[in-house]
Amino acid sequence: MFISPAYAQDSLGGGLAMVTQIAPLLLIFAVFYFLLIRPQQKKQKEHKALLAALKRGDRVLTAGGIIGKVMVVKDGVDEVEVEIAPNVRVSILRQTIGDVLKPIGANDAGAKG
Repeated sequence: MFISPAYAQDSLGGGLAMVTQIAPLLLIFAVFYFLLIRPQQKKQKEHKALLAALKRGDRVLTAGGIIGKVMVVKDGVDEVEVEIAPNVRVSILRQTIGDVLKPIGANDAGAKG
């Protein structure tokens, strides 16, 4: 008469309840991994490869929005010399380069889509 129904559960029901509590957490982690973490890692890997392949003559876009032409790339050094205007060269860090722009061809210069 004084026995609570909470103590009268069998051991199999307790294991199933634990699985049903953990399953939503695992599902949320899987969704975060495939929608947020994995694409970000892929993007970082591509950006690192882009910076490693940087060479003289490339047109680059910096994180500050400046477009320039790479003049000097030193191996083992984190700095790149970029010409942002005629006879104006600045030294920037590789990590601040956001993108390498495609060269503008002679035929593409006048065409506006």
